[in-house]
Amino acid sequence: MILRRVLLRLLTTLVTLLGVSVIVFVTIRVVPGDPIAMMLPPGATDDDIDRLRRIYGLDRSIAEQYFIWLSGVVQGDFGTSIQTRQPVLNLVLRRLPATLELSIMALVIAMVIGGFLALTGTRLRGTRTEGAIDVTNGMALSVPDFLWGLVLILLFGVLWPVFHISGRISPNLTSEFSTSFYLFESVFRLRFDLWLDLVSHMFMPALALAIPLAAIIGQLLKQSLKETMHLDYVTLSRTKGYGENHVIIREALPNAVLPTLTLIGVQFTFLIGGTVIIERLFSYEGLGNMAIDAVINRDLPLIQGIVILFALLFTVVNLLVDMLYAVLNPRLRHA
Repeated sequence: MILRRVLLRLLTTLVTLLGVSVIVFVTIRVVPGDPIAMMLPPGATDDDIDRLRRIYGLDRSIAEQYFIWLSGVVQGDFGTSIQTRQPVLNLVLRRLPATLELSIMALVIAMVIGGFLALTGTRLRGTRTEGAIDVTNGMALSVPDFLWGLVLILLFGVLWPVFHISGRISPNLTSEFSTSFYLFESVFRLRFDLWLDLVSHMFMPALALAIPLAAIIGQLLKQSLKETMHLDYVTLSRTKGYGENHVIIREALPNAVLPTLTLIGVQFTFLIGGTVIIERLFSYEGLGNMAIDAVINRDLPLIQGIVILFALLFTVVNLLVDMLYAVLNPRLRHA
């Protein structure tokens, strides 16, 4: 049953990626702008333009270009960047770890803040503290992440300069790493000096991404906890003499957290997409920053590679969340 479900989701993933590739491929070729004209100096001749069009296959029809590109993708060749003249796959994979580390840090921060707010609001339900938490969640949701980024830059980068406001790591430390997963490598090697420098660069963009998600997690988890607190097994736990903290954490939380896990998985995919603006705002060297540069420069192969990778991340994360939910939910597991 589980194997059949996984195979069905994998087939759906392939169909989704194929549909995304068609939409992106056609869209970026019909919008105004000529990538070849942006590459050449003002004095370039028509022969120079025609020669580059032939090199990049832009002299063919859109359908021919798509099937040529798709045949290359099947073989692991996503084309060559028009601006950098480097393979698209290498460029994307080089920046992907930075975006993943930023997204994971933001997710962890959001889960900690959201979980704390939900547990506190449940423990102090019916008091002014619960009302203050609801107001705080509403404020966090009403402000987009890039505005939170601007506020954090002003507070902790200008007025009270505690964290770095640009970059991923101090330039003199980049040679210390052998992989692109700087944060994980620094922990694995027990280089906490490098880890602290990375966190000081990543904390503000991660917090800007985490604040709206933390509000969503806090609201849903608190509502699930409030509904669970009225169930029979929770009441039975109280009659046995357990304290309120034990009842909330040990009895109500394990069941109330299941809907929140699904939400976290879905929101994590949006979190990855939200890194585009935040990375630009903080000059963070990730995939989102590269995507904006690719759009500005009309680098068609690079845009296609980045969008396909984002789509792949979205579908893989959703698949993992579905499998995790099936494992944690006893009814689905026994079915």
